[in-house]
Parts: sequence; structure tokens; C-alpha cells
Amino acid sequence: MTPRLVVSLSGLRDSTLDGAVDLVGELERRSVPVSLLVAPRRGHEYRLADDRGTQDWLRHRRRQGDAIVLGGYDDAATRIRRPEFASIGPAEATVRLTAADRLMADLGLRTRAFAPPRWNASPGCLEALPTVGFRICADLGGIHDLVRGSTDRGRALSIGEGFVADGWWCRALVAAAGRTAASGGLVRLNVSAKQLHRSAPRQALLDAVDLVVDKYDPRLARYEWSPVALVGAA
Repeated sequence: MTPRLVVSLSGLRDSTLDGAVDLVGELERRSVPVSLLVAPRRGHEYRLADDRGTQDWLRHRRRQGDAIVLGGYDDAATRIRRPEFASIGPAEATVRLTAADRLMADLGLRTRAFAPPRWNASPGCLEALPTVGFRICADLGGIHDLVRGSTDRGRALSIGEGFVADGWWCRALVAAAGRTAASGGLVRLNVSAKQLHRSAPRQALLDAVDLVVDKYDPRLARYEWSPVALVGAA
């Protein structure tokens, strides 16, 4: 069975943009598409609507074929709080998703794909998503096709944004990506842009991509809905 590879980048904002641009350039040289997870707000400290540089870059990357994914609404989670959509009911989820959808539409970045902060979506969130018009949800365990009611299993392998970013985890992530690819599975790699100033997370992501691509020749995919397949082919 041919493995599939989805690479994503989260934590995008003005302070992390330089590292994101650099990493996406490396992936582009490898002809690997990227899914860009975007939360339009971060509490009182950040609003994408005020960040013209990141907006322009995201629109440019979409034109280049990368996928825009809603990665939350107002994700100001700390180590004490649970992630924004982790324990939310359908009514509150609908309010937050609708507000986020409107903001993204106003910025020319509307998407039908959703990935909750830290990949943690409550049952109420999953119930609300299709009522707001979303077609897929990528959570920790897989990618849910909200139109067909099916799930493509494959655990998200993440660095940062609530997941470990230490050297030992970076090495474990590369090894896990190789094992999943060897079994013909769905390899899902993600790194937080906040970690890209450090060499180990950036290199681990690229090492995992190179291992999977060079050794297993996967089908490259994005987090986007397709009328033909659960994960759209590159």
C-alpha cells in the first residue's frame, strides 16, 4: 500500500512568520505541499486582521497550492487551560466557528478544513462543524470527512503547540514517521512555527519528510476536502 504524507505548520503570526517562510521554502524545493493552520486571534495580544504581512503571505501560499486550515478561533490556551475546542458543546462551538469563519472570509482566507488547537476536538465541536459548512476535521487520531461521515486514521505527529519539542521527541517523531510510512499508513507531520528558531524541531520535520519521501515515495496530500478522496492528492 502506498503511504500518504500530509505536512502542516501551526502557530502562524507576525512573530513567527520569518521561520515559517524559510521552512515552507525548504518544503517547496522538495515539491511537498503544506497545510497552514491559522487561528485568527490570540486573546488580546494578536489579531490576524491587524497582521497584514501574515495575511499577504497566506494568500500567496494558497495561490501556490498550499491549503489554509482554520486552526481555532481565539486560541489563548495556556498550560492550565484546556485547548479551545477540547471540551466545548455544540452551541458554543457553533458560535466560535461561525465567528472564525466570518473573520477568515473577510480576510480572503476562508476554508472548509478545520484542525482544533492541539488536535483536540470535542464531540460537540465535531457535531457543530458541518452545520457551519466545514467538510473535514483533522484531529489527533485522524481526518474526519464530515460530508461522507468517514474517518481516515493516522495519528498527528507534532512538535510544539502543546506537544514536546525536546531533542528526544524530535528523534522519536522521525522514527515514527518512518514506521508509519513503511506500513503504508497516513503520515501526518506538524511543527509549530514558534519552534522554528530552534534547529532541532526544524531539522526533525525536514528529516522526517526526507525519510518518507525518499524511501517510500508517498502520495502527497493536504488537509482539504475532495469529492474524490478524503485527503486531496497533490
